[in-house]
Amino acid sequence: MVRELAVAPTGLKPVLGDSGWPVLGHTVPMLRRGVDYQLERYRRFGPVSWVNVFGTKMVAAVGPDAAREVFVNKDKAFSQDGWAFFLEKFFPRGLMLLDFDEHLFHRRLMQEAFTAPRIDAYTARVAEVVRREIPRWPEQLDVYPALKALTLDVAAEVFMGEPSDPQLNDAFVGVVRAGTSIVRFPVPGGRWAAGIRGRRRLEEYFRAGASQDRVGDDLFTALCHARLADGSAFSQEDVVNHMIFLMMAAHDTATITTTAALYHLGLHPEWQEQARAEAREIGPGPLSTADLDRLVVLDMVIRESLRLVTPVPSPARRAIADTEIQGHFVPAGTMVTVTLWLNHLLPELWPDPHTFNPLRFETDIPRYNWLPFGAGAHKCIGLRFGMYEVKTLLHQLLLTRSWALPPNYRVRWDPTALPVPVDNLPMTLKRLP
Repeated sequence: MVRELAVAPTGLKPVLGDSGWPVLGHTVPMLRRGVDYQLERYRRFGPVSWVNVFGTKMVAAVGPDAAREVFVNKDKAFSQDGWAFFLEKFFPRGLMLLDFDEHLFHRRLMQEAFTAPRIDAYTARVAEVVRREIPRWPEQLDVYPALKALTLDVAAEVFMGEPSDPQLNDAFVGVVRAGTSIVRFPVPGGRWAAGIRGRRRLEEYFRAGASQDRVGDDLFTALCHARLADGSAFSQEDVVNHMIFLMMAAHDTATITTTAALYHLGLHPEWQEQARAEAREIGPGPLSTADLDRLVVLDMVIRESLRLVTPVPSPARRAIADTEIQGHFVPAGTMVTVTLWLNHLLPELWPDPHTFNPLRFETDIPRYNWLPFGAGAHKCIGLRFGMYEVKTLLHQLLLTRSWALPPNYRVRWDPTALPVPVDNLPMTLKRLP
């Protein structure tokens, strides 16, 4: 039954929605159908509606205007505490969970680890790992797990300055998947229990290495030594929390983006050949960040892949004061999600939205129509490095492999946590002479 979320004051409209099934609400269809289910509700209720998921009422803010209101947050009514529901147990006090002045302080300090010279150095390290590991890939492989292992190797060597550890990899997988558990307590064998074990293992590892005496050119060392002009620095616990969060954010988003780009280049061989011709023109590398900036075709391919498969589909917030979205009353305490993946597929914003067409990005896109990295004060701090990492991976693959998909094959994305291919995207990547 359709009901109002709350009685709206004069001049504002109520947010309409419904509770769904008893106890579970809309959790199961939302997890199973993801953006398709969101689109149905958008068509039914409009740009602002509420739904009962994970045992809580959540408002969906759909479209660029709604995204702008939430992300700009001019009245400071929206808190990152919305992420806490999914992430706080496993990523406490990560940068994405901090608010307002505290967030600004941590972001300014963390920016010391993402200066242009450091990004240049990180990108050079990425190239070393990629040029070492990709030749070891067999021609027949499941793309998603292969890329996940590779991006974990990259994250370990760039962020921690040492080879990846399979136990740490398992720990990261556990904490990432735990946030969207339907059963949110540690049942043996369940996601929540795996997340708790993974968090404990990661804390032990990073606490052992977090020291101002640490030496190296990796991100971990950069955070240990980061200082502002007034001498402010991270505590050991700050470094531990930020490293666990950054490792998760960096390798998962890079894996999903590269997987999506490989899939679409396999589906559209004409674009693969254009990107390969550009890669050959630029040269074998290793490429500097300036060289990577010249990969214009590849840049459009990646941006279109991010539109079609958005790695962080629905950023979460919580209203900490009575506020409004698009003229709809949102009471304090309400969970709010900005439906970025759905926004990237709305036909009113993107003609023929499910068609892969990188030429969309030949011209400027309206600012809030395309937001795979978020916007506002919490826009992804590592977006430049992330793009360089994905470009480096794809550039090497284009120069050394060719690939195509079987006739009529279409991938299905599992939206349970972050979007991943349900069959791991099996593919043949033939070696080029």
